[in-house]
Amino acid sequence: MSNTAKVDAYIAEQMNKLQDNPQCANTHYNLGMGFLTKRMFKEAEESFLKAVDCSSKLVEAYVQLGGIAMQRGDLEGCLHYNEIAAKNMPLFPVPYANMGFVHMQRGNVDEAIKAFKQAIKKDANFVQAIASLGGALYMKGDLDESESYSKRALEIEANFGPALNNLALVELERGNHAKAREYVEQARKTGFEAPEGLLKELEAHGA
Repeated sequence: MSNTAKVDAYIAEQMNKLQDNPQCANTHYNLGMGFLTKRMFKEAEESFLKAVDCSSKLVEAYVQLGGIAMQRGDLEGCLHYNEIAAKNMPLFPVPYANMGFVHMQRGNVDEAIKAFKQAIKKDANFVQAIASLGGALYMKGDLDESESYSKRALEIEANFGPALNNLALVELERGNHAKAREYVEQARKTGFEAPEGLLKELEAHGA
């Protein structure tokens, strides 16, 4: 059975379960995840909304709704759903990281830093949040702190591209062009491509 056929069978299974128990929040959520796998965002969104209608405590559904909102460029919607998730489960780190990402997209660096720190407080090994905090601190101009958090991310996951990219930016800002190029190449080996602007600046300095 192909992967597509497996997903179709999974979706059909969840639909059958809902015929017997239409108020089961978990089944609506599982159905939504099946639709997401097929990139059927409208159907997935409807399923997640039904899931939270059945159980407002199913925070994972709010997080997925936030992801769908982000996918269509609705930053306000993404923030809204993740705020609900954080309120319903304060110890769940993912909504805070997602809120930090929205704040970064909006250029609200201070708010992003607060959100990422909240995520890390709840999960000290949340590598995406740690690296994102490093990126936010770089944007704020705090190079030493950016370097510290980016290296902390690499201690958890040695080949985490975004953290290596942060370090490249920090070294570029310090004028250490050769070192910045080293980090860019390390990041590239992980599949992470540095932003075009960074590459051009390195080339301009012969690095």
